[in-house]
Amino acid sequence: MVKKRVFVAGHNGMVGSAIVRQLSARDDIEIIIRSRNELDLLDQHVVNEFFAAERIDQVYLAAARVGGIHANNVYPAEFIYENLMVECNVIHAAHKNNIQHLLFLGSSCIYPKLAAQPMKENALLTGALETTNEPYAIAKIAGIKLCESYNRQYGRDYRSVMPTNLYGENDNFHPENSHVIPALMRRFHEAKLNGDAEVVVWGTGKPMREFLHVDDMAAASVHVMELDAKTYQANTEPMLSHINVGTGVDCTIREMAETMAKVVGYEGKLVFDSSKPDGTPRKLMDVSRLSALGWHYQISLEEGLTKTYQWFLANQDTFRQ
Repeated sequence: MVKKRVFVAGHNGMVGSAIVRQLSARDDIEIIIRSRNELDLLDQHVVNEFFAAERIDQVYLAAARVGGIHANNVYPAEFIYENLMVECNVIHAAHKNNIQHLLFLGSSCIYPKLAAQPMKENALLTGALETTNEPYAIAKIAGIKLCESYNRQYGRDYRSVMPTNLYGENDNFHPENSHVIPALMRRFHEAKLNGDAEVVVWGTGKPMREFLHVDDMAAASVHVMELDAKTYQANTEPMLSHINVGTGVDCTIREMAETMAKVVGYEGKLVFDSSKPDGTPRKLMDVSRLSALGWHYQISLEEGLTKTYQWFLANQDTFRQ
């Protein structure tokens, strides 16, 4: 059997590593990975050389510069530059080396700040973006349009998926630069160890958020990549080709924090600091397009948090800051 050679760009990241785990169970696929030291995706020349030498059949483009509100505010230039360069280099090199199948992973922040809820794919480019992560969002929108442009001009089959808020194994647990779930998980864990009477959570706890475990994201990515072209095209449009990936279910930040405390085993008091910003009242993805294509999430929030905390406990010595 001739195995399909599949390059996962960003295999050390949370999403990329989950895709590698998903594909590793297959005996018809040979996974191609390179560390940042082995392949600098910011360098167009070395990316071109890599694709020319490796005879790749499929590409999962999960490599990205990512971070929470703090990181996006402090490093906007790096966020737009690095993400644009990686997308341009990988997508163009894939085309130049006649790779027909590529999946680009984006983000729900591509949608306008005031988009109607739940957010449908056709909300793209209909309004102003959230200012704190606009540079990152612009880069992700550009990635979608790169894929669509190569499809239109060259007949490629480059697809895009836009995940909701992700969490899970290999997440970033940095106290300042991480997203809400890993940041809170670390805070609750340390509060439990220290015997703290209370844990402070930013905001009122009322905003609604949707969370998807990264293993579900990986499964959805493989599902979308492997759809036959006719099915994919029948459920998308040439200039609106991306697909939302999520649960279609949300909860309040308070509910998430209470579930987190239960999973971690923290028995103290939760205090919500209403002097801190809440952010957007609600961010929920419309996943009807993905549902029509036959995929639904499998991992509940409590199950996903439990899996993530088990991984956190096993690996915390590797990311202490």
